[in-house]
Amino acid sequence: MSATTSNFKLYVSEFIGTALLLAVGLSFVIFDWGKGTVMDQWIPDAGVRRAVTGFLFGTTGCLITLSPVGKISGAHINPAVSFGFWLCGKMKDHALAGYLISQFLGAMVGCLPLLLWGQQGASVGYGNTVPGSGGIWPAFAGEVVTTAALISLLYFFVGHKLLRTYTPFTIPFLYSFMVWAEGPLSGCSTNPARSLGPAVISGVYDALWLYFVAPVCGVLLVLGVIRLFSIKWHWHIGAARLSYHDHPAPEAIKTSS
Repeated sequence: MSATTSNFKLYVSEFIGTALLLAVGLSFVIFDWGKGTVMDQWIPDAGVRRAVTGFLFGTTGCLITLSPVGKISGAHINPAVSFGFWLCGKMKDHALAGYLISQFLGAMVGCLPLLLWGQQGASVGYGNTVPGSGGIWPAFAGEVVTTAALISLLYFFVGHKLLRTYTPFTIPFLYSFMVWAEGPLSGCSTNPARSLGPAVISGVYDALWLYFVAPVCGVLLVLGVIRLFSIKWHWHIGAARLSYHDHPAPEAIKTSS
């Protein structure tokens, strides 16, 4: 298989994975929080419901990682994750560009089915993320911290050979906690594509820049700490992928070391 064909498969897989993450994951958000939802009676406590929503969203990401498309591309399905792998030398420049384009396009296409939720979906902006009552800067700080937590966890698990295959299974629990704890500040996106998709279909772009800049700052924070303290496991990442389930990494997302 030529390198061009191999890279195209990566990008298509990443497009599909990101589209599925938003179509399914944000459907859980709409079902849990949209106007008229039965969850008002089933789980009246907002904190518990946030934790459930985060777990379901994270489970969606976990299943995509374990799916055939996840095994092909490595299931980044998040520009911040791709940026983090690229910064530590695990992705080639053209691969990063291809992944980012695929993720943003996948996010917008994946949000189109959310229109079928009608008024219930519209009542929550189809799952869009906007700053909470605290305003811009608490939301910005929340996105930096939660993205840093995500990247730290991924680096730690992917950087240890004995833990790599368990990486996808950490995501539901991480997002359950983060959405519970940080959701009121920013909606807990940690993913620029996840924020762009519903913003496009809802037409609500309030502070959208925050959901691009803060995750990048979160990634840079993690890399800065790792290099400052010379944390060795970071350099044992074998490839830019979250899925290590018996699928070889193409050269475009494989370390040169």
